[in-house]
Amino acid sequence: MARQIDYIHMARAIRLARRGRYTTHPNPRVGCVLVNSGQVVGEGFHLRAGMPHAEVNALHSAGTKAGGATAYITLEPCCHHGRTGPCTDALIGAGVARVVVAMNDPNPQVAGKGLRRLREAGIEVEIGILKADAKGLNPGFISRMRHGRPWVRLKMAVSMDGRTAMASGESQWITGEAARRDVQYLRAASSAILTGSATVVADDPSLNVRLSALELGIETEVRQPLRVVLDTRLIIPLQAGMFKLPGPCMVITSSDDRQRIEELCSAGAEVLRVRRADTGVHLGDVMRALASREVNELHVETGATLAGALAAAGLVDEFVVYMAAHLMGNEARGLVRLQGLNSMNQRMPLKFQDVRMVGDDLRIIAIPGSKSRIGPERDLRAGE
Repeated sequence: MARQIDYIHMARAIRLARRGRYTTHPNPRVGCVLVNSGQVVGEGFHLRAGMPHAEVNALHSAGTKAGGATAYITLEPCCHHGRTGPCTDALIGAGVARVVVAMNDPNPQVAGKGLRRLREAGIEVEIGILKADAKGLNPGFISRMRHGRPWVRLKMAVSMDGRTAMASGESQWITGEAARRDVQYLRAASSAILTGSATVVADDPSLNVRLSALELGIETEVRQPLRVVLDTRLIIPLQAGMFKLPGPCMVITSSDDRQRIEELCSAGAEVLRVRRADTGVHLGDVMRALASREVNELHVETGATLAGALAAAGLVDEFVVYMAAHLMGNEARGLVRLQGLNSMNQRMPLKFQDVRMVGDDLRIIAIPGSKSRIGPERDLRAGE
């Protein structure tokens, strides 16, 4: 039976897990607190793939005091051999008496097996404490394991009249410095950053993280997410600035122009071919390909056409809109290009999750509501 103190210690474990927000890719963010006789005797979080997991770090800090302790863990302990050994074995070996877990691990290699291993060893197990908070730590990992695609965050900057650029394409800068800095934290938390070739041609974006380790509050090197460009006809310039920056770049196309592919590879990009769809590259194939490369959270910064295509396909899990307090006029470009909406009952419903000021701008976070898909629903695990 859960007690109030269980919620207090699990909340601490969740705070610890957040310390790995910018570093754990492609692993989930996990925190662990060990409590013995009412006292915290050890705690830890997972910092980086290949390094000890949260449970092992907490056990190390507790030492012999782990014997008879209760372990509060934000995610079911692993029970398989990967880059590190099973955390279930470490907990059993340390003599932990009780394990409180926030949520099951969606990884099929674990998925209940870790808890069963603990129970078989005579350890009391309880699950579900602060489950919603724990799920919020790892939306991308959960999506990749359960649905075969990353969690997709679409970031947009707009004026109060819903415009993203002038008719000429000029868009720097719609929002202020504080909002642009806020976006850097979203980029840093992502596994990959995606845009379309039209955006690269028009703006030559860097799509990198421009914050220091000190600014991110980490003690390790800043990880540059994978930069991804969807380019149906391979029009991206070979001189694109992103090719010259640290970190990997990928161009996803449906073109079979071998000479152009070789040129892009020489420029520093990995080129991946997928099927062609009616309006460009096959977005389902794109998501499957990124999931196969262990992309958990996909951050999207792109124009209205690709933004609309992703939204219409039901592939946007979170909309992050920075709204500036100015008007740009009728001739300026719109936010999202959605076709096939001819009546009010065809609107795409969203639910506001958070609204706050960031500098002089307004940041709105919304998620899709029910019936938020225009096209047919796709199961990316089944291959459509």
